[in-house]
Amino acid sequence: MRHVPVLARAPIACGLVVVALAASAAADATWSRADADAFLAKMVQIATHGLAEKRPAKKTTLLERELNAYISVHGKSDLPAGVVDPTISILPDGRLTGRATVDLDAVRTSQDRGMLSPWTLLRGQLPVEAIGLLRTQKGVGAFTLESANVGGVPVPKAILQELVTYYSRSQSQPQGINIEAPFQLPAHIVEIRTAQGQALVLQ
Repeated sequence: MRHVPVLARAPIACGLVVVALAASAAADATWSRADADAFLAKMVQIATHGLAEKRPAKKTTLLERELNAYISVHGKSDLPAGVVDPTISILPDGRLTGRATVDLDAVRTSQDRGMLSPWTLLRGQLPVEAIGLLRTQKGVGAFTLESANVGGVPVPKAILQELVTYYSRSQSQPQGINIEAPFQLPAHIVEIRTAQGQALVLQ
């Protein structure tokens, strides 16, 4: 199932924002291998159902602890270097929070900066947090950023966007991910509903 790594990020669409910041971190002892395997198995089920010619309505519940275990245990090869200890919190009504420790120097030195650039103050490896709202309908998702901070200090959306752009660039997406651009949900997912610590994927 070569599409599973993509599916593992897309169903919790905040992953498009935060998993883009995630890193190849060592497995955290707080995340169990059993939870990681459970999340992977659910991704396979979602992908398989999405490929079926006849698709009766299907609901799959993804747990926050399973998602974070998957990122820590299985997701390292899919994530960029430069950020460590990524976690995602799933909250009610589509609200999502992502956290990771990010190498700011790599982004700061990637281009020339003016004396008045806020990047002159963003140095070293600091925790980055993004909070936003996920809306999905009829197979399309959109994420609205509500706030972001670096080292506990609020930063404008432009700073977070540059971080995400830098760490999400690839051959297929040389410009990286636009954090608030609408996107097509994979595997014929119609909608994603969130509650405390879990997300319900509807196909």
